[in-house]
Amino acid sequence: MTQAKQPAYGEGDVTLQAVGGLDGLRTLVETFYRLMENTPEFRPLFDMHPNNISLTIDKLVAFLSGWMGGERLFAKNYGEISLPQAHAHLVVTEKEKAMWLNCMAAALDEIGYQGDLKTYLLSKLEFPAERIRQVSTARHNS
Repeated sequence: MTQAKQPAYGEGDVTLQAVGGLDGLRTLVETFYRLMENTPEFRPLFDMHPNNISLTIDKLVAFLSGWMGGERLFAKNYGEISLPQAHAHLVVTEKEKAMWLNCMAAALDEIGYQGDLKTYLLSKLEFPAERIRQVSTARHNS
């Protein structure tokens, strides 16, 4: 008897289900912003956000839902988005990019996700973080 192959992250909504569905995703994003607000090394990122952090949390949950293979809630609730363009008004250097990824790593650690899921998410989040940095650099250095 052969065992069924486990679905891989990135296939369908496997990644979203691995973080606990929408409820788990909301917990992750809330943890992420709480750490960002309350950890001195991440606080500069928090200060870059609008005052309505609840809306910011909702938007990141909505974006990550679709990004993780679930329903495209961001497009449904807020319209289409280009992440680099949406962040282009901010000055994002390697320092801010690393801070963002490190804060997400801390949130993943605090919740206790498995190492393979954490590694997968951080490697995949590296790409949009780098694109945001590139667009910011082009805009602010011209």
